[in-house]
Amino acid sequence: MAAMSNDIPALPCWLNGRMGTLQDTKVSVLDRGFIFGDGVYEVVPAYEGRPFRFEEHMNRLDRSLGELRIPNPMDRGAWRKLIDQLVDAYAQHVGKKPQETNQLVYLQVTRGVAMRDHVMPPDLEPTVFAMVNRLYIYTAAERAKGVMCVTADDFRWKKAHIKSTSLAGAVLSRQMSADVGGNETIMFRDGWLSEAAASNVWVVKNGVVLGPPKDNLVLEGIRYGLLEELCGKAGIPFELRRVSREEVLVADEIVLSSATKEVLPCTVLDGQPVGNGRPGPIYERLFAGYQQAKRDS
Repeated sequence: MAAMSNDIPALPCWLNGRMGTLQDTKVSVLDRGFIFGDGVYEVVPAYEGRPFRFEEHMNRLDRSLGELRIPNPMDRGAWRKLIDQLVDAYAQHVGKKPQETNQLVYLQVTRGVAMRDHVMPPDLEPTVFAMVNRLYIYTAAERAKGVMCVTADDFRWKKAHIKSTSLAGAVLSRQMSADVGGNETIMFRDGWLSEAAASNVWVVKNGVVLGPPKDNLVLEGIRYGLLEELCGKAGIPFELRRVSREEVLVADEIVLSSATKEVLPCTVLDGQPVGNGRPGPIYERLFAGYQQAKRDS
C-alpha cells in the first residue's frame, strides 16, 4: 500500500521562505524538479548543532547550479541562517538542545515552475526547499564489522560531477546492492573505478590511499578535500588517478565516504573478503582524523 500523508513524520522543513512540516508542505506539480529532475541538492551534516564543512558545501552548490544555469537564489549568509533555523527547529521537535543532536540538513534548488517544455524558460524564480532529519551515526560494532558491497558497470550519464536531483541511475544502482543485503554498489566505467551509488570510493594498496580523479565522471564529494587533508596530517600517501577494476578487487582496504557514512570500511566485495576481511589500519587512522575534524569544526 502506498504511504499516506499521515505516514510522513511532521518534521520541520522550509519551502520558498516559509517554515512548515513535511506533512503539510506542498510543491507545484509543474515544478521542473518534479517534471524533469531539473535541480540540484546538497546534504549538510550538523554535529552537535554545528554545520560541518559549510563553505565546501556552498562551493559545490554554486558549481552545480552554474552547470545547470540556475541562479543561486540565496547568498551564503541566508543559506547559513536557513540551516541554523532548521537545526533549531528539529531540536525543538525532539525536545532537545541543538548541541545534543546530530542532524542531516537537505537543501534543494530547482529551476522553478513552468508549463512542461524541455527548453529552459528564462527568468524563472527558483524553488528552494530544505528539510532536516536525524543523522544516523554508525555504531562501533557496525564499524568493526565493516559493510558488504557489490560491483556493477556505471550506466549513468556523463555529468556525474553535478549534484543533480535526477537520481534514477543512483536509485537503480543502489537497489542492486540492497537486493542482496549489501550496503553499496561500487561502479566502474570502461573498467575504471568511478564511485558508488551514494558514496565516493577509496582504495588502499601498500599504504597509499587511491581515488579517481576529479572530473565529470565523479561527483566530487566534500570528503575529497577532507580525505586529502586527513592523509596529509597523518603522513599517509594520497593519490588521485585512474584506478582499475583489478586494483579494486585486490585492494588491501576499501573505504567509502559520504555525509551519512563519514568514512566506512568495505570488508566484503562481491562475496569475497577485502584484504583480511576486517577494517584496516589506514581506515582506522582516517576515522580517528575524521572525528577530530568534527570536534574542531
